[in-house]
Amino acid sequence: MTQEKGETGGHGDPPLQDQLKGLSRRPGVYLFRDKGGTVIYVGKAQDLRQRVRSYFQQGTPASPRLQSLRSKIHSLSTIVTDSEEEAFILESNLIKEHAPRFNVQFKDDKHYPYLCFTMGEDFPRLEVARRLTAKDCRYFGPYSNAGALRETLRLIKKIFPLRSCRQPLREGKLRGRPCLNFQIKRCLAPCRGELSSRDYAAVVQQVCLFLEGRQRTLLRKIEGAMKEAADSLHFEKAARLRDQHASVIKIMERQKVLSADGRDRDVIALETSDQAWVVGLFRVRGGKLLAAEYFIPSITAEADGAEIMKEFLRHYYGRASFIPGELLLSPLPAEQELLEQWFRKQNNNKRVKLYQPRRGEKKALLELVQKNALLHLRQLEERREREQDALSALAGVLHLPLTPRRIEGYDISHFAGRETVGSMVVFHEGKPWKEGYRRFIIRESPPADDYAALAEVLQRRLLNEEIPLPDLLLVDGGRGQLSAAAAVFAATARPAPALVALAKEHEQIFLPGSTLPLTLPPNHPGLKLLQQVRDEAHRLAITHSRGKQARRSLSSMLTAVPGIGPARSKALLQHFGGLEGLRTATPAELAAVPGMTKTVAAALYAYLQDNVL
Repeated sequence: MTQEKGETGGHGDPPLQDQLKGLSRRPGVYLFRDKGGTVIYVGKAQDLRQRVRSYFQQGTPASPRLQSLRSKIHSLSTIVTDSEEEAFILESNLIKEHAPRFNVQFKDDKHYPYLCFTMGEDFPRLEVARRLTAKDCRYFGPYSNAGALRETLRLIKKIFPLRSCRQPLREGKLRGRPCLNFQIKRCLAPCRGELSSRDYAAVVQQVCLFLEGRQRTLLRKIEGAMKEAADSLHFEKAARLRDQHASVIKIMERQKVLSADGRDRDVIALETSDQAWVVGLFRVRGGKLLAAEYFIPSITAEADGAEIMKEFLRHYYGRASFIPGELLLSPLPAEQELLEQWFRKQNNNKRVKLYQPRRGEKKALLELVQKNALLHLRQLEERREREQDALSALAGVLHLPLTPRRIEGYDISHFAGRETVGSMVVFHEGKPWKEGYRRFIIRESPPADDYAALAEVLQRRLLNEEIPLPDLLLVDGGRGQLSAAAAVFAATARPAPALVALAKEHEQIFLPGSTLPLTLPPNHPGLKLLQQVRDEAHRLAITHSRGKQARRSLSSMLTAVPGIGPARSKALLQHFGGLEGLRTATPAELAAVPGMTKTVAAALYAYLQDNVL
């Protein structure tokens, strides 16, 4: 049980010195806030009073990082806990919640994908998930490389006959004709109603063993099932299992053997270069390298390697689906004893050994991870140099006074004049910044008038004065789109950024005040950056437009049911979110939607069962 003390951040806060005097001597967590009440640092302490007051002692040497933190602290608050271990866990949760700028952080868990089995269904599906929210799902990951995850998923679907459709299935219930995957032997087709959930669960278990890296156990399972199928004269099933067995052996042959003892362990190394850091992780299962992952922390200057390692371990294993009994680390993390206690709780009361080997095979393995992490770091630095070169080259050809650190791209999309939408994408330092993306539904402009729609989008964009104007604004199109954008800024008091239009045909660049378009070589880094911004804005716009069209079609389908009009259709879509939610809803759940009746709900349920596969 925790107890909060001295919460601040509103008007009438006591002076900071008075807050320091009243601090508890017990363990707990402290939060520093700036003038606006934003949490800028979260820490924990065995003795809150001693630890917090140490930040403000006069005459003690302070690093630039600490000096900058001190200058921004306006108020503080503390949360008293029963033990330092409890404070350790609370500190981690508060860092995730507030994302303080002076704490070492890694990307939030919504960015790192997982593979997820929907175990609550009779016939579970394997899909990609971004959050660990569902209780009836089993997760594998996280994966730092989305491309590697998709390749793993593709390989699994090639070897194991899992279903890939999303329709709700029940054992013994027919749901229509099997799809092409059944014909090419990549799905057992539970939709036929002939497959038992027990037989399908055996395939799910095989995939779980594969994802855990337990290939030897998996091979024994497949061999046993193959012999049983052959003894039962189910030769087609035995042949399928034989092919699976051969595929798994091929994968095992490609995996590098890293240790002779055949144990499960993770090997983690931290490398730095010019204030940039990377954490390299090798997942070793059964002595073989299963995966190599790399993570980039978001940190302030002068961060300590031991502190970064501690935060990484809390970040990664707080979300991991499996924790091996041994972690080889370089460097060792800060507060190792607390971490080991936390690991024991995370790992079902099983001990997790954290240590840095000094000799032998394990030291060589750790050095291998260090070399790969350093190589990955150098590749990142080379990519950043290319991005900066592209920005500099773009500034040169467009005659900009400074390199465009913030670039915004805009596009308009519609479906035969309907469902017109606009998109805004943001690139920061040459890279997409998806937190700044915006989508617009066009409300006032005439149908199929791209110029008017673009003007409406920009006018609405300028209403939000809290968002800074870009250094460069790109519109997808030619001279007409550029003129429409320039007219919007000419009618406002806000200073116009540099404007440019990029036409798809011939990749011509149109600039204000220039009669002739600018044509750059196809391999020009500035042109490639503009193309990337333009294509991303187009992707966002067309995806939004197609989504609206799909919802419109679904709404039209619902109104075909007697008793459902536009109002009930809108209420149903808002309540269930789309077709998937409607298909799995029971008549009672449909009737519970405001405006629905039991009679209309029964008619809708029958319609969905008969017409939607």
